[in-house]
Amino acid sequence: MISAGIDIGSITTKCAILEGKNILGTRLIFTGYSAEQAGIRVFEELLAQLGLEAHQVSGIVSTGYGRNSVAFSHKAITEITCHAAGAHFFNNRVRTIIDIGGQDSKAISIDEFGKVQDFAMNDKCAAGTGRFLEVMARSLEVDLEQFGSMSLSATSPARISSLCTVFAESEVISLIAKGEKRENIIAGIHESIASRVGSMASRLRIVPVIMMTGGVAKNEGVVRALEKKIGTSIEVHPLTQFAGAIGAALIAQEI
Repeated sequence: MISAGIDIGSITTKCAILEGKNILGTRLIFTGYSAEQAGIRVFEELLAQLGLEAHQVSGIVSTGYGRNSVAFSHKAITEITCHAAGAHFFNNRVRTIIDIGGQDSKAISIDEFGKVQDFAMNDKCAAGTGRFLEVMARSLEVDLEQFGSMSLSATSPARISSLCTVFAESEVISLIAKGEKRENIIAGIHESIASRVGSMASRLRIVPVIMMTGGVAKNEGVVRALEKKIGTSIEVHPLTQFAGAIGAALIAQEI
């Protein structure tokens, strides 16, 4: 059976197409203004990439904040459930997931079958999310993709005390004015995110293996800061950004 998962996030939209447990392909685009159009486009582009027709896909599940805008999906399922299924697919020993997306962050406890047992979520504030990092990158005039490597060369991480994006940006601007090195500021930003996300995750019983999903997992600096905060290693799969889409595609095979 060929199935598809479409994960529409606030910043990026992802699609994964599977045949059984075999990943045929994945695709990522920016969501842009219309979540509905992003869902259509990413699906059509991946079909074309794989040389498939839409009628060959037997099941489609949508997830993410824009999941209800995908009119052609057979079911819309919360990203918490889909990330759990995706992380379990990557490594069936995973018991805790930390998912940092564009506009929220989550900690999820799962069982040996990949089913959600409990979760904690921050969706009221941009601090500790991908959007927070985007704002900081603009303030520092640094490409966001460079953040991870730059922070690892910091000599003394700057202290970012505010948990509010607006106030934290003001702190960063003040640090720039004082001549603080970019590397130290970025490392401080990562430690600030780790502090906020780590505190949220501590509301659950954190059990290894821990896996980080979502786009921010590609930032090695954030991952290292989180490992330091929670006191244990965090696994990141090469397809981590597609955990939700892959989980959705797997679930689509069961409906």
